[in-house]
Amino acid sequence: MAIVPQRTLFQHIQIEELGDLKRLVLVIENMPDENLMKILEKERRTGRDDYPVRAMWNSILAGVVFQHDSIASLLRELKRNGQLRTICGFVGKTPNSYNYSRFFKTLIKHQEALDSMFNLMVKKLQGALPGFGEILAGDGKAIQSYANRRSKTVNPDGRCDIDADTGVKRNLSKEKDEKTYVTIKSWFGYRMHLIVDAKYELPVAYEVTKASCSEQVVMSEMIAKLSKTHESITEKCHIFTADKGYDSQKFNKSLYDEYGIKPVIDMTNQWKNKEEIRMFENRHNIVGYNNKAQIFCYDPNTGERRMMQYEGFEKDRSTLRYGCPAKSGAKCKGCNECTYGNKSVRISMDEDRRRFTPVARSSYKWKRLYKKRTSVERVNSRLDVSYGFERHTIRGQKKMKLRVSISLLIMLTVAYGHIKNENPELMRSLVRYG
Repeated sequence: MAIVPQRTLFQHIQIEELGDLKRLVLVIENMPDENLMKILEKERRTGRDDYPVRAMWNSILAGVVFQHDSIASLLRELKRNGQLRTICGFVGKTPNSYNYSRFFKTLIKHQEALDSMFNLMVKKLQGALPGFGEILAGDGKAIQSYANRRSKTVNPDGRCDIDADTGVKRNLSKEKDEKTYVTIKSWFGYRMHLIVDAKYELPVAYEVTKASCSEQVVMSEMIAKLSKTHESITEKCHIFTADKGYDSQKFNKSLYDEYGIKPVIDMTNQWKNKEEIRMFENRHNIVGYNNKAQIFCYDPNTGERRMMQYEGFEKDRSTLRYGCPAKSGAKCKGCNECTYGNKSVRISMDEDRRRFTPVARSSYKWKRLYKKRTSVERVNSRLDVSYGFERHTIRGQKKMKLRVSISLLIMLTVAYGHIKNENPELMRSLVRYG
């Protein structure tokens, strides 16, 4: 924590009188920022120290905790709130807006230190929360730049955005009158790629890119990086769930073959005829599947089609096993003549890595696990509402990543602080304390 040495914490302020300031105290006391503070103080050396590094850093944390959407709003709060100035570490006058501009430029140079702080908090939460990291959810989030468009000036300054570009996302709506409606969303800015723990709804890894960057490519790189920085999490993780934006054979294969993580990812319908049944080769034209990866068999005598029942995944063979309908009581006139009568059929995942995954798409387990994907959407919603990304004034990719890093750090720190204080029910809340 960034303790300001020239004061005693809450010197003349009783803890009972702090009110909402308790939330800031919780963050300051549990933030692993001592190494960053030493680096910044060493850089400043004998320079002017009107506004100490630790006080500036604590006030930036306060701006996020108290949901100020601009530095101007934070400065007004500092000027009228003596308790807040004391907790942050300011003695006498408060800084100006240009002091914060310079301090942010300094912080941008130390993004690696912030990333290390984030990874440290993830490790702490992994030790404090049972089952943390077993089920992960991933998603991309559109973040609009404060600038309206890319600057075309020869010598751009801080008032424009030369890093952002345009992102487009197409969503297939439900069919109506035999037509598929497509919703197109476009924005100018950036895309945040996020992996969260689906049980506790806390971030595990993140990245900020231009809006046009591919979600699948960046997510693959993030998982590879996660396997190095948090090897214990990728070893513990057995499920990764995401929406259909991550649907691909390559991504599914990489997750399971390289990391042993079972993909539970929604699938886009790329078949023109959605009722089509495709037959398996070397299955005597008796067994086939549809676009939803449901397995069917046909009565050799009548040609009647029946759905086969899922019986489990065989890890050693990398196959999905499906049982003959006659095993569950279905009447089949050609059962005696059928090659698979009263037996099981094994479907290799290599038949189609998009449709045939270790958790069968037709199973109740797949549906139950896929519902956990909403955890990452709730984290994105909290970033918008509680952490101010709906109303920000940020231009530039480095500034955006810095702001995202600080917000996610505070999210993890609040969770860890509440767990230490034995209030785990409050771990996801930024606006409540006890």
